[in-house]
This record gives sequence, structure tokens and C-alpha cells, in this order.
Amino acid sequence: MFDFPVERELAHDGGDLYLPEQAMVALRAGIATQQSSPFTCRKAGSSPFLRELIIPFGRSGYVALFEIENNSTVAVVAVRHQLEDDYH
Repeated sequence: MFDFPVERELAHDGGDLYLPEQAMVALRAGIATQQSSPFTCRKAGSSPFLRELIIPFGRSGYVALFEIENNSTVAVVAVRHQLEDDYH
């Protein structure tokens, strides 16, 4: 999760190397919101317990795939930046 924004900023002349740290703060805050209402996130597949959380950041953001395991546990399965080459 940290490598993509670092590489992206290093590729730009005058890139902001503080930006990846800010992205991690946004990710933590976004994932923390699903603790109170995980079923409000969009479904991801046929299981009602597999969900996606959109985490805005800058002009794009991240998508966190997570599974609701029980009434007190949510497992984050994957996190992807929306501008990664292999993001669908």
C-alpha cells in the first residue's frame, strides 16, 4: 500500500514524499469507519459478507476489500489504489 504512492511521487519531478504518509492516515481512518457500519459498504461478489469500501484520497483513492466474519470482526482482504495499472 505504501510502495505505489512512493513510486508515483518519485516519478514526478518535485514529488511530495509526505503524500504516502498522508495516504496511510486516510486508509486507517477509512477502515476505522467500517467498524460501526460495515453493511453500508457495497457488495463485492455473491456473498453478502464480502464488501468493498471506497476510501477517497486526493483526486482518486483506494478500495478496501473486506469480509464481515461476525458481529465483532471484519477482516481486510486487500487494499488497492484506484490508479494502479491492474485495478479494474
